Amino acid sequence: MKHYKILALKYRPQEFKDLIGQQVMVKTITNAIKLGKTPNAYLLTGIRGVGKTTTARLIAKALNCTKNFSEGEKCKNNENCHCKEIVNSSHMDVLEMDAASKTGIDDIRELIENSKYSPTSAKFKIFIIDEVHMLSKQAFNGLLKTLEEPPPSLKFILATTEVKKIPITILSRCQRFDLKRVGMSEIFKHLEEIAKKEKGNISSKALRIIAQVSEGSVRDGISLLDRAITYQNVVSKNQVDAEDVRSMLGLADKTKVIKLLQEIFKGNSNNAIKILKELFEQGIDAKYFLNDILEILSLINRKISLGSIENDKILPEEEINLINVISEGINVSDIGLFWQLTIKTIEDLKIINDEEVTLEMYVMQLLHLKGIKTPLVDETSEVATSIEQKEKKVTEEEENFKENNTLKTKSQLKNTDQIKTNLMERPKPTNEKSIKAKINSFEDIVKLANQENEIELKYDLERNVKLVNFRNGTIDISFNEKLNKNFIKILTEKLYSWTGERWIISLNKKIGDKTLFEKKNESKNNQIIEAKKNDNIKKLLDAFDDADLINVQKDDN
Repeated sequence: MKHYKILALKYRPQEFKDLIGQQVMVKTITNAIKLGKTPNAYLLTGIRGVGKTTTARLIAKALNCTKNFSEGEKCKNNENCHCKEIVNSSHMDVLEMDAASKTGIDDIRELIENSKYSPTSAKFKIFIIDEVHMLSKQAFNGLLKTLEEPPPSLKFILATTEVKKIPITILSRCQRFDLKRVGMSEIFKHLEEIAKKEKGNISSKALRIIAQVSEGSVRDGISLLDRAITYQNVVSKNQVDAEDVRSMLGLADKTKVIKLLQEIFKGNSNNAIKILKELFEQGIDAKYFLNDILEILSLINRKISLGSIENDKILPEEEINLINVISEGINVSDIGLFWQLTIKTIEDLKIINDEEVTLEMYVMQLLHLKGIKTPLVDETSEVATSIEQKEKKVTEEEENFKENNTLKTKSQLKNTDQIKTNLMERPKPTNEKSIKAKINSFEDIVKLANQENEIELKYDLERNVKLVNFRNGTIDISFNEKLNKNFIKILTEKLYSWTGERWIISLNKKIGDKTLFEKKNESKNNQIIEAKKNDNIKKLLDAFDDADLINVQKDDN
């Protein structure tokens, strides 16, 4: 049986010119090699599948090749060159280390000991350390000195997807290159070329979907293309179209997603739920579905703000026309609310098992979210208009009475004053409490919960919630495992009841501020420490061995 090589490895770039979307980096590296100004250590960073390990091997080939590799000059099969061994990861002088599995100081110590020896056959000894951010703190410290002043014939090439986890002391000793995400149009062209070479009968629409789902990762795109070609070969020889790819990846038909939003904007709950159920029957993935919603919302926002989205070549004309239609009558504030709720639902999916129920609830919330206004503002404006009209009418009647009967003027004016007073007193919004409630900080919410005797809510706010961000109408929080599972629902209802406005409560992975209870304890401890410095208290504590200061209270008098 012939050994099959997956497409991601088969079409791995073998020369610098084959790297897609990294022209600036390639030019900088090749120029440095030509001029002989190569750094002691390279640091290659970027998302998965953009070519970090591939670039590391290309640099190793360019530094050790007997030909002019940077200019594209190739080695002959019978020549004793190093390129083939480097590609196969079998060269004695080009060592690859996976820092995800070798994270400790002992592994780095072994590497440093090995660095003392000169290369056996190549010009440079090269250490390629992949996923370098996984090294321990001790391992990084052990690497520092060798990384800054290695032997003349030694080069380091570090690769990582999470550059923020690398100590600044390491970063300062490396020449950093950021491999950017590859554009969808570039990935699409690349996939089209591979499909032709592999004789894959795949439609352009299907390739566009694959390019879009790959999210800037060339390797992901080629792997998905590999699946699509296999699907075509096994099932039938017919062309693989967009519907086949959506079914294969669990993606929603974007046209249907746009139509779903259209029904939501119209307020047609029955049609919206019907479309959602059709999408679920097709086997959509909830996360992909919500990401499609975010993408469409951004396009609608661009249409509203900038007036045109026709330059997006990756979008079919049918989808552009639908977005143009549903953008009419929608304002940017609605899009902002939809965006926030969608992000919150993506977070909810991590803790809720039933995706269908979660998305159905999400759609129902969207249906009631569009065009939401503060009822109190509208009610108050209507009352003010009504008072103004009635006052005008009373004034006209007053003038008529003056002309007809001067004797009745005083009594009529008295009646007019009474009417005015009654009119001004009578129309009051029913939710008087919500007008008075002004919330400008997280602490205001705790005070309100205390005033309203919401003991359980107050307890959670003080002890189990850490504030990440507070804005008027929006609160981002992190929490501990003791938080009431109905906390967000209870807090949202109470805030609406107290303020008359809808608030968005978002759960955030970021580490928030300390809880109010922790801050209070910290302040109390600081006061005790400060008080113990007082001479009188020192004398008192010295006099009584078993005494201790446990609280400090300020005398208001």
